[in-house]
Amino acid sequence: MDSAASYRDAGDFYREARSDLAGPLDGIRVLDVTKVWSGPLTSAILADLGADVIRVELPHGRDGEVPPRIPGTGLSWFRQTVNRNKRSVGVDLREPSGRETFLRLVATADVVVENYRPGTLDGWGVGWSQCRAVRPDLVFVSISGWGQYGDRRTAAAYDPVVQAASGWMALNGDPDGGPVRAPTFLADELAGLHGAIGALAALWHRRTCGEGQHVDVAMFDAMLAGSAGFHTLAAAGRAPERWGNQTDFVVPANVYACVDGQVYLAVALDRHWRELAEAMGRADLVRATGFARASERLANRVEVDAVVAGWCADLPADVVVDELVGRGLTVSRVRTVAEVVADPHLAQREMLQPTVLSDGSNAPIVGPAVKFSRTPTRVRHGAPAPGQHTSQVLAGLDEAPVDNASTDATKKTYDTTC
Repeated sequence: MDSAASYRDAGDFYREARSDLAGPLDGIRVLDVTKVWSGPLTSAILADLGADVIRVELPHGRDGEVPPRIPGTGLSWFRQTVNRNKRSVGVDLREPSGRETFLRLVATADVVVENYRPGTLDGWGVGWSQCRAVRPDLVFVSISGWGQYGDRRTAAAYDPVVQAASGWMALNGDPDGGPVRAPTFLADELAGLHGAIGALAALWHRRTCGEGQHVDVAMFDAMLAGSAGFHTLAAAGRAPERWGNQTDFVVPANVYACVDGQVYLAVALDRHWRELAEAMGRADLVRATGFARASERLANRVEVDAVVAGWCADLPADVVVDELVGRGLTVSRVRTVAEVVADPHLAQREMLQPTVLSDGSNAPIVGPAVKFSRTPTRVRHGAPAPGQHTSQVLAGLDEAPVDNASTDATKKTYDTTC
């Protein structure tokens, strides 16, 4: 039986779930020394997975307070979404007392995530070398625009700049138009994901070998790694072209206007073309020259696209979608974000979770993407106010002082196979 068919609903998927853990990373402590989006996203993912993430920031700072405010609250959507499930300690790392407090926290941590310009934390006395001195098995994740080494390592970077520098922006947009940036923080998002993956991989290595390490994630590298291998083509002498909503290897594949909206559909297989031709009332095109095979449709792009566009133009978008989905084809109405949040499937997947925020208001916060049948994850609480948990966290340090974290770290037991 198809494994997917074995789950009737969410309750069935989670039938063996534990309720005593925050997630699969329960018991891992992460220090978040980050700003804007890429670094906070890495630590947010780790927090979603159950880690105790302590955000270290200025007690009265305003990092992430980007407009607009969430309606009905006085809080920024930016900070609230990417700092969910974290605690906050107010510490000024530029001050001697702040450095001392931070290094005491490091002695209790498994992971540090930071995304300042390379050398910044070293100058404050809390960089990789200073942190590993108090916690030799520490996983230290650094996210930056250009990486910890290389000629551009100290250059400033913003997400759109990296999109431009990586070649991605030049590939985006209509063939006859200019380059277009992604509407989301794509370079930040990819770097944040790679930061989380890197942290998890380094934690596994530590478990097997007892060794900490410095994990270097560059937004530039993440954009190249997330560009579908196009840079391999370019390096081999065949630079990819800009295709807009079409592709260079599948026809038809495009956005098509309907009487009340638009749909996107793609037909990659000849058997799917046969289904589409029959749905359009054009069974003659199943075997017609220029239409029957994928290679023919590629060579006959304009005419094939015109036939599909003409059929869609006379129908409501939902009619097109229902007809083609019923035939097993890949198609979707082109929806706005506002339309998506009303989709019952989004609710079934719990991707917007009602959450109490730090000011007592409520808002739907985007939930974790990955689902775990045994160790479920969720938005446990909203983003903290800056310094909200300072007393709580530092009291824990006072209750369990660590005189020498190096000695403490060597007492850990690992499944050493290295």
